[in-house]
Amino acid sequence: QVQVVESGGGLVQPGASLRLSCAASGGISSFDAMGWYRQAPGKQRELVAAIVSNGETRYGDAVKGRFTISRNRAMNNVYLQMNSLKPEDTAVYYCKARFRGYDSWGQGTQVTVSS
Repeated sequence: QVQVVESGGGLVQPGASLRLSCAASGGISSFDAMGWYRQAPGKQRELVAAIVSNGETRYGDAVKGRFTISRNRAMNNVYLQMNSLKPEDTAVYYCKARFRGYDSWGQGTQVTVSS
């Protein structure tokens, strides 16, 4: 059974940076794709950033130029470097790992951007 665990959330002031980490495990040495999604209160879950095994990345329009997704060589850990954070970035951030068309989600980590 795949387990996905996020870490690194917290409370920061506008303009600050934060780095999220995600580790996926469970008998799979390398996932096909991994990504970060977020959900703010009263809103739908949205794509933040995703990366596939060949290194290609995709970003949500709201975070382009501010956030960067990266992965380890084994493609079972991903990271999200978030710079120039804004109050509207406040949300629960979820990590997703995909293997052969099956998605596994983490429990989420709260990011709050407030002065």
